[in-house]
Amino acid sequence: MDLFNFNECIAKSELAKFDELWKIVPSISNIIEEVSKKLDLSEYDIINNNIYIHKTCKVCESCCIEGPCVICEGTEIRHGAFIRGNVLIGKNCVIGNSCEIKNSIIFNEAQIPHFNYIGDSVIGYKAHFGAGAITSNIKSDKTNVEIKNGKEIIKTNLQKFGSLVGDCVEVGCNSVLNPGTVIGKNTTIYPLSFVRGVIKENSIYKDSDNIVDKK
Repeated sequence: MDLFNFNECIAKSELAKFDELWKIVPSISNIIEEVSKKLDLSEYDIINNNIYIHKTCKVCESCCIEGPCVICEGTEIRHGAFIRGNVLIGKNCVIGNSCEIKNSIIFNEAQIPHFNYIGDSVIGYKAHFGAGAITSNIKSDKTNVEIKNGKEIIKTNLQKFGSLVGDCVEVGCNSVLNPGTVIGKNTTIYPLSFVRGVIKENSIYKDSDNIVDKK
C-alpha cells in the first residue's frame, strides 16, 4: 500500500530504505540520529545535545520535550504537550494541548491538536487527528502485535506498535486506532470509531462492516 509521500519528511532518504513500512517503528531512534547529522545547526536550537528545535518553531514554555527529538521549521508545540523521546516532527505541524507523543515520526503539516496520544507510529503528510483520538500501541495481553489485512496476517515481532496513518487521513474525534492499524491515504475515519487492521485508501470508515469508497 502506498501510504506516504516521503518527500514530505526530512528523513525521506532513510525511510525509502524500508520495504515493509512497519519496520520503521523499531528503527526511529536510528533514523533520528542520521537526520540530526545532516541538519544545518545554524537553523536549530540544540538542547542537551539531542533535542533539535528549528528557530522558527513556536514552543510553549509549559510543554515537556525529551530527546532524542527533531522538530522542523514552522511547527507549533502547544500548552502541556509531552514529547517523550525518539520523535521526529516535520514542518508546519501542530502538536496541541495535552498531547503525548513517543517513538513516532510525524510528516509535514500533520495536525495532532487536542488531547491525543501517538505512540510507536508513523503519521503521514497533512493527516489530522480529531480531539481525543489515539493510537493504541500495546495489546492488553502484551503479546506481539500483528497486522491483519483480510485473511493475511503479518507478524511484526513487536510488542509495541501503534499505527501507520497515511497522507491526508482524517481521524474523527475520540477514535481508537488499535495496535497494528494501517490506514490508507485520503481516508476518513468516523468519530468514535474502533479501528483495527488495514483500511483501504480513499475510503470512509463508518464501522468495521461499513467501509465505503469516496466519490
